[in-house]
Amino acid sequence: MTIAPSTLSDAQIKSLAARIDRPIVLVGMMGVGKTSVGRKLAQLLSLPFADADEAIEEAAQMSVSEIFERFGEDYFRDGERRVIARLVAEGPKVIATGGGAFVQEETRELILERGIAVWIDAAVETLVDRVKRKDTRPLLRGGDPAEIIARLKAEREPFYAHAPLKVMSGPGPQGETLRRVLEALDQWL
Repeated sequence: MTIAPSTLSDAQIKSLAARIDRPIVLVGMMGVGKTSVGRKLAQLLSLPFADADEAIEEAAQMSVSEIFERFGEDYFRDGERRVIARLVAEGPKVIATGGGAFVQEETRELILERGIAVWIDAAVETLVDRVKRKDTRPLLRGGDPAEIIARLKAEREPFYAHAPLKVMSGPGPQGETLRRVLEALDQWL
């Protein structure tokens, strides 16, 4: 990932990292870049990184799609909440959540109470372009991805809006989004 020039120097990034006393939890729609931005953010801040979906798959020994197909969304969301609770309890790190995690009340309250929630947002067109690259998203099966994403985004935005930090992700490289996240964290902490 190319990193856009940041207004934060290396010393400022180091200072920011020293102020982080709990997990940074990235929330937002599928395709917004939570995992790619999260990995680089963790690297810059010298923090561990965790992808909640990967942790769920490891715990369940099956893919997110398989969990949805075999047990349904409610079962998945319960497991997701438990995995995120475990990840948050492990202390400072960067956590990328699934798109629907922050919509669930218990999960959202846990993240808001014990983490730093950062909502990464993007235009529907950007999201559609990004999710076309992967066909593993269970909520996009059986319909027009643009319609599904637009509907989900509209339904989920009131929940995402509870996050104290919000940054926009544009259609270009994720380096600019990373810069915005760093600057938002620096101003907020």
